[in-house]
Amino acid sequence: GLNLVFGTTGLTNFSHGDLLTLGAFTALILNEAGLHIIIAAPIAIVIAAVLFGWGQNKVLWRPLRRRKTGLIAMMIITIGLAIVIRYGVALFFGGAPRNFNQYAGQAGIEIGPVSTTPKALILAGLATIALILTVIWVQRSRIGKATRAVSDNPALASATGIDVEKVIAVVWTLAAGLAAFSGIYLGLTQDNIWNMGQRVLLIIFASVILGGLGTVYGAIIGALVVGVFIQLTSLVIPTEMKTVGALFVMIVILMIRPQGILGRRERVG
Repeated sequence: GLNLVFGTTGLTNFSHGDLLTLGAFTALILNEAGLHIIIAAPIAIVIAAVLFGWGQNKVLWRPLRRRKTGLIAMMIITIGLAIVIRYGVALFFGGAPRNFNQYAGQAGIEIGPVSTTPKALILAGLATIALILTVIWVQRSRIGKATRAVSDNPALASATGIDVEKVIAVVWTLAAGLAAFSGIYLGLTQDNIWNMGQRVLLIIFASVILGGLGTVYGAIIGALVVGVFIQLTSLVIPTEMKTVGALFVMIVILMIRPQGILGRRERVG
């Protein structure tokens, strides 16, 4: 989602991690209201996609683009927005971790040398399905092809009849929906806490930058590299330092290939 927004608008969204938090807490509200998490999760994803994706673009980013606001100014706005969301969640929900009413704890199962839980396996399967569907959407659907065209050259895409603003609105909606899914995933595997999005933001950026900004497949490869590296390094360094390992591998690869694994070289000047 972060990469799609960057590809179509050029905006580096530092509030993306907090969209995860909003999605998770939307599901938590529905869950605590009596809905089973299996029902609450898809409803929360739809609410987040419409309210925090489409709505955010409609109210905030579209007017700023029409005023020709610079990308640096908009990036600073995302930082402020992230702070507002983060501490707003802390204000309304408190700073203590909260769990969903279902699947808070499960007995582990052994698969060879690996110990896991049924919940983790199901969530991994759902994440894989979401990833595959996103790739198919980008590659095969009409709006997905339009998204790639806008990412390559917005002016040329507009000249050929593509509604650039419509594409951007769809991308923001999809990005917020995927972020909500990720937030619920985190809430089910760890805790729902006010800064849960901030905790993973650096890892998200490391994955996206490593794979190549603006490239869907690059983000996938970057996430795989960072994820595998984090799991391997957790055997020798404390888990609290996993972000350091992710940033280290990003720096090393960018020193060799500055544009990222699948990024394109760009001429500056």
